[in-house]
Amino acid sequence: QVELVESGGGSVQAGGDLRLSCTVSRDSIDNHCLAWFRQAPGKEREVVAIANNIGSGALWTADSVKGRFIISQDKAKNMLYLQMNSLKSEDTAMYYCAAGFRCGPLTSGYSYWGQGTQVTVSS
Repeated sequence: QVELVESGGGSVQAGGDLRLSCTVSRDSIDNHCLAWFRQAPGKEREVVAIANNIGSGALWTADSVKGRFIISQDKAKNMLYLQMNSLKSEDTAMYYCAAGFRCGPLTSGYSYWGQGTQVTVSS
């Protein structure tokens, strides 16, 4: 199975930046759609950004983070990134990278998940 491991989370003050990384093992990132999800306590897991590698190839970000977050990839390193700028308190959540075969916003489209990395934004 595909293995994904997130890193880069931590605590940051509002307005600060973080860069999350996802190391993908056992398969090429070209063979999957890749996505970042986040989940705050008591909330449903929500999609943050998608890299449609097996579809259109488009990079997509949710309205809630548009203009602040950027999803990117390094094919040579088989890694996925999420650059998070101008962080807000509402961005506080556990962030997960995921790989799957349906490049949509639903968690059901992704078969493989990382363990998550916590992002805490304080003010």
